[in-house]
Amino acid sequence: MCVASLAASGRALAHHSFAAEFDEKKPVSLTGTVTKLEWTNPHIWFFMDVKSPDGSVTNWGFEMGGTAQLLRAGWKRDSMKIGDVVAVDAYRSRDDSNRANARSVTLTNTGQKLFAGSQAP
Repeated sequence: MCVASLAASGRALAHHSFAAEFDEKKPVSLTGTVTKLEWTNPHIWFFMDVKSPDGSVTNWGFEMGGTAQLLRAGWKRDSMKIGDVVAVDAYRSRDDSNRANARSVTLTNTGQKLFAGSQAP
């Protein structure tokens, strides 16, 4: 029982509020190629390479809602794959790192726009 309670507390500590890490006053819209997917709770993360006008490439990480929330919003585990080009509307991290909380993701191969489970106010 002790092990189970410790495991549960670790997951609870990993969860955070939107305002603790992201800033609703810093919206970003980016398009890039998906490089990594982490389909796990408490939040799904995906990463994509974004090319700047000068040709340099920056890898961005995007937090989305949990698995159950995204499944209810129309996502499937294979909705987005490594190598897909996607457009993301998001809120940037407070520390201005290349991380953001995704509000919506447009799958450019189908044109489908999906809610990403943002907890923004």
